[in-house]
This record gives sequence, C-alpha cells and structure tokens, in this order.
Amino acid sequence: MDYNYLRVSVVECRYALIPSRLPDVDYALNPYVGCEHGCIYCYGRSMLRGRVEALSWGRFVKVKRNIHRILAKEVRSGRFKGVIGIGTVTDPYQPLESRYMLTRQCVEVLSDVGDIHVTIQTKSDLIVRDVDLIKPSLFDVGVTITTMDEDIAKIIEPKAPPPSRRISALETVSNLGVDTWIFLGPIIPYLNDDYRCIELVVDNAKRIGCEIIYDKLNLRRWVLDSMRMALEEYGNYPIDKLPLLTRRSSEWWMDVRRRVERICRDKGVRCSPAYL
Repeated sequence: MDYNYLRVSVVECRYALIPSRLPDVDYALNPYVGCEHGCIYCYGRSMLRGRVEALSWGRFVKVKRNIHRILAKEVRSGRFKGVIGIGTVTDPYQPLESRYMLTRQCVEVLSDVGDIHVTIQTKSDLIVRDVDLIKPSLFDVGVTITTMDEDIAKIIEPKAPPPSRRISALETVSNLGVDTWIFLGPIIPYLNDDYRCIELVVDNAKRIGCEIIYDKLNLRRWVLDSMRMALEEYGNYPIDKLPLLTRRSSEWWMDVRRRVERICRDKGVRCSPAYL
C-alpha cells in the first residue's frame, strides 16, 4: 500500500468527549479521525462505514479544527468527571499534529481542570513538545511498543516513529515525574510473540521504571483484510491461522500471557493485561 498519499480534510465536531467502553476510561477524546501512521492492525478502521475507507486507513485524516473549543465548553459544564483517554482510535501526536496543534490545545484545556484524570496513548515522540503542559498530578502517558525490531515495525506500523524514538520520548516524560507505561501490543503470532522480542520491550520498561500493559491482536472488522494486504511481502506468513490463534481463550494466547508475566516477574516489572 502506498502511504505517501494523504488526503486531509478539515471538519467541525459537535462533541469532544465521547463515552468510552474501554476499561478504566470514562470518556474518549480524539482530535482526528483516521491516522497517518497506517498501522496494519489498528482496530480504528473497524469503526468506519465501508470497506474501501477502512482499507484506506493511513491515507486520510479528518482534522477536528474546533475540538479544543468544544472541549472547553464541555469541561466548564461540570458534567464530565473521571478519566479522559486521549488517543483511543487515533494517534493524537501523528505528524499532522505538529501543524494543527489540536492535541496540545486540548491538553492545555485539561491541564486546568479538576475532578478529572487524563491518560494519553501515542506512538510518537512529538509528545515531548507538550511536557510543559503535562502535569504529573493530572496525567499519565503510555507509549505503544509492539517490538524493538525496527524492520518489523516498518512493516506493521509503516509511518510511525521508530521504537527507539518512542522509548526515548517516554523516558523524557517519566523523568519529569509523570506516571508512564508501555503498551506492549498488539502481540501478533509469529511476528512479535517470541521470548526475545518481548524481553527487549520489558528491559526498556525496567530501565525507565514504568509498567507494562499488554494485549493480543484483535481481529475486528477489516483488520484481517488489512493485514493480509500488508503481509504479502513478509513471505509465507500464515495469515489464515490468525482468527483461531487470536481467540482470547486460545492455547497460543495462554502461552503468550504466561511468557509475558514470567519475563516481567523475573525482571521486577509490573504488568497487567489490557483486558481480562
């Protein structure tokens, strides 16, 4: 797939905070629809209306130009309390953020609000730009690391910054006293599920002093099609085995969970599954 082409449209939104179904997150805040990173496993595409648009994930972004103003009105109303998750179906620090600065403006709004906690998840080192606004008392920050192998990362996360830059950014944020975590996921059969691959991620978590949250590949609508298209160049990848292997009750996943837990326990790193 050609990820060099990007269609950008500017839209207005009616709502900023959307009730979330994710565990431990009450409201989702996504300044963009779509994501430049074009990760082949992203479940965000499953929320789109049609297959053509879903398989174009990574080649279009809708910019919600007024989201920070809507957010300010919503938080002033006092109706929104609890945990706000920034970046639940898009990366809030994808490359366009350096131009539009919508995530920064939203973070600025939230940095002055009580009765909330904000959790940010990203694959981008651009988050370092906003450390002046990310207060340790209000925010925690997670960075997604599927693998430290940059060759694999280029295949499954074609336009995301390399893992080494993400780790460096997370370390910078952590050194400022902000609670940090690594999202080790999705763990994909035969790509990033072996002992050494997991160990390298855990080693970085130990060095930084952060915890690990991990999860398996979730084959929501159109994700398997996306992966099939991308992994054709990876050789004889057994794509048709994924639906069976990635069931939450599968023997493969039980083995991977034990592997992650054992490595983290041996290295003294806290870890927990994203979903029980």
